[in-house]
Amino acid sequence: MANTAKRAPRKSAKKKPKIAVVTPVEPTTYTNADLVARRDAAVPRGVASAASGVYAAYAENAELWDVEGNRYIDFVGGIGVLNTGHRHPSVIAAAKAQEDAYTHTSFQVVPYAPYIELAERLNALAPGDTPKKTLLVTTGAEAVENAVKIARAATGRPGVIAFTGGYHGRTLLTLGMTGKISPYKKDVGPFPSDIFRAPFPSVRDGITVEDALTGLKNLFLTDAQPERVAAIIIEPVLGEGGYIPVPTEMLVALREICDQHGILLIADEVQAGFGRTGTWFAIEHSGVEPDLITVAKSMAGGYPLAGVIGRSDVMDAMEPGGLGGTYGGNPVACAAALAAIDAIAHENLLGRSTAMGDKLKARFAEIGARAAPYRMWDIRGLGAMVAVEFVTDFDSATPDTALVKRLIAHAQERGLLLLSCGMQGNAVRVMVPLTASDEILDEGLAIFEEALAAAYAEGVL
Repeated sequence: MANTAKRAPRKSAKKKPKIAVVTPVEPTTYTNADLVARRDAAVPRGVASAASGVYAAYAENAELWDVEGNRYIDFVGGIGVLNTGHRHPSVIAAAKAQEDAYTHTSFQVVPYAPYIELAERLNALAPGDTPKKTLLVTTGAEAVENAVKIARAATGRPGVIAFTGGYHGRTLLTLGMTGKISPYKKDVGPFPSDIFRAPFPSVRDGITVEDALTGLKNLFLTDAQPERVAAIIIEPVLGEGGYIPVPTEMLVALREICDQHGILLIADEVQAGFGRTGTWFAIEHSGVEPDLITVAKSMAGGYPLAGVIGRSDVMDAMEPGGLGGTYGGNPVACAAALAAIDAIAHENLLGRSTAMGDKLKARFAEIGARAAPYRMWDIRGLGAMVAVEFVTDFDSATPDTALVKRLIAHAQERGLLLLSCGMQGNAVRVMVPLTASDEILDEGLAIFEEALAAAYAEGVL
């Protein structure tokens, strides 16, 4: 008979004891170290994992347990995928019900209602009064590629303008638009042509909105003939680039520039969408209606699903058969997405995001005020899409990447999962599920402060 006793958390010599909990993890025949060795032998090193040495066994809402029974508070949420938390009951129930009916037919062969129902919901949620249509695919990068393809077909133009620090995916086309070399673009060029880079407004770099717009206008004079530009793509809040919101005046100006030149405006909402900023889509904070919106991540509560929402006339530019993909709009993922959208609406997770963001910013400010040497250069974000940036000194604002690496490591040792962001990796971003309780949030923030103290002390030794 199998031993069903719960295993006590393992403790290495380097780890500090975690808060005692009853672990829901059944005993396994392997350890984290066993899986590290097997991974090294079977998986390419290019697939990196931020939580090194931790292998998931079970998760619930904003908590996760590894194969050894160690508990973690999850401030990462699968990189912004779990706004409705791990295993949200209604999402799981909807997915299981769909699995009992059918799991795949390919919408391009035998279509089905969940795809249409989800498209209708997304069309209604998208900002603006213009009639919308939605294409469903599988990944964020696939959504971005299709948005560009649609924009080119609709305008008859090849050019695409992206911004410094933007992240749009890891396929070759999306890497061409992504504005960060390491580790994404390193050694894998050349990238597709007719992709141009404009400056992003940055307080750190002294680039104002006026400077950024001047840079864009200069780009029109030097490299990107506006009559040959199909689209301008921008994240309303930079994700990998540092959780930096785009100023409203910048988005308003981009809308005007696009209208002037017949260019389509694409809002890449893959990370910022579905309640993370306190609105369904981050661009809603500006009042600007984009022509196309790319979506993914938290749309389906943990299931792989992405899409492009756009103006009906633009979305219909492609001939029949020009859009799609074998797995695009998987019925199980569509059912999960419908349930996740219902959960966000019925549980008022938009309001929860705003309140959670206020709490996170206030607590980070308190931590910084109690220990000024930590040098929190900036606390920023919209809603619960919040980041804290660290520098070595306030005068030069030199990024303190080393401190952030130590902070993340110390937090993991104490049972908190964190992830960095920013061009220099010197900011910590928070993507905790919006369904997390105040008690879990407080516990995570207490661990954050303890880990930060340890990371700072280690750095001055």
